[in-house]
Amino acid sequence: MHWRRTYPIVVFLIASVSSPILCAQTEPPVYKKRYIMGTVFEVVVYGLPADRASAAIDKALGEAVRLDHVMSNYKDDSDLSRMNRTAHFQSTEIPPDLYRVIEESLPYSRLSDGRFDISVGPLVDLWKAAMQGGLMPTAEQEARARDCVGYQKIKLIPPNRIEFHSACMRLDLGSIGKGYAVDGMAEILRAQGVRSAYINAGGSTMYGIGTPPGKKGWAVHLRDPSGSLNPEVMLTDNSLSTSEQTAGSALGGVSPGHIVLPTTGKPLQTQYAVNVVARSATESDALSTTLLLVGPEKGAVVIKGRKDVAAMWISKDGERTVADNGVQTFRENRTGVQTDSNSAGTNIPGSPNQK
Repeated sequence: MHWRRTYPIVVFLIASVSSPILCAQTEPPVYKKRYIMGTVFEVVVYGLPADRASAAIDKALGEAVRLDHVMSNYKDDSDLSRMNRTAHFQSTEIPPDLYRVIEESLPYSRLSDGRFDISVGPLVDLWKAAMQGGLMPTAEQEARARDCVGYQKIKLIPPNRIEFHSACMRLDLGSIGKGYAVDGMAEILRAQGVRSAYINAGGSTMYGIGTPPGKKGWAVHLRDPSGSLNPEVMLTDNSLSTSEQTAGSALGGVSPGHIVLPTTGKPLQTQYAVNVVARSATESDALSTTLLLVGPEKGAVVIKGRKDVAAMWISKDGERTVADNGVQTFRENRTGVQTDSNSAGTNIPGSPNQK
C-alpha cells in the first residue's frame, strides 16, 4: 500500500534510571543504530555485560540487513525483485522468509476486502513517479495498473514456491516487511540471552522485550497529529506500529500522499493517524496500514476478538476512536512530553543524545 518514506532522522531518547541503588545493580544500557530499509533502526539492551549486549545488537541489526536483501523492492538483486521479474504464470522458488511474509500478508487482504494488498506495486510505482515531480497519472494509466493488482492472483505453492496469475504483477512489502524484520531482530536478541530491550524501526514500528530496569514497561508516545492528546502505551513483549497518510510536497497543492488504495487506484484520503498494539511487530505493522485504509468503524470490526490487539485512531482535530476489545491499553500521558511530528517515540536510555 505504500512505498518507503524518508523521515527526518529521529533519535528516540530514554530517561535515565533515577534510583542510584538500581543503577548500581544493573549493567549500563548499550545502544546502537543503523540505517536499514530506508530508515534508522535503533536498539537498546539492558542487563548484559557491554560486550555481550553489543554483540547481540550487532546480530539483530545484521538480521534486519539480511531481511532487507530478501524483501527490498529498491535493490535489483533482492529476492523480492528477482521474484517480481520471474513469477508471472510460472512457479518460482523463493526463500523461506519471503514465502512466509507473503503468506502472513494474505489474511489482512481478506479482512479488509482487498484494501490491504501487497500486489499494489504497479499502482505504487505510478503514484511514486508523480510525487517525485512527474505528471499525474491518466485514467488509462490507472486502469492498466489496477489490472495488474489483486491478491487473489497470488498463488503460493507449499513449501517454497509462488506463481503470479498476472502478466504485470509486482509485490510491494512496505506495509508488512519492516514489522517482519523487527520480529526477526527480537528473536535474535532473545536467543542471545537478552531479557530487556527496545527496538525502534524508523519511528513507525517499535517492539519492547521485557521491561526497562525499575519500570513496568516501555512507555511509548503515540502518533498524535492534533498535538493535543499525547497518549501513550506501555509495551511489554509486544509491539506498536503507526500509519498515516503523508502528503507529497513535489505536487504542491495536489499532494496525493504515499498510501494507495488498491480498490480505487488512487491515494488514500484520510484525516487520521492510527496506532496499533499487537503481540508481534508483523501484526502491528500490517494492521496499522489495514486499519488506516478501512477507517475506525470498519477497523473495529476487523480487530474484534483478536487477542492482545488494540487500535487508536486520532484525527488532526483531536477526535479519538479506540478499539481495544475491552482491555484498557492506551492511557493519557500527563507528563507534557511532546514527540516528533512525524512519528511515535519513547525515551530510550543509552542514546548518545540522551537528555
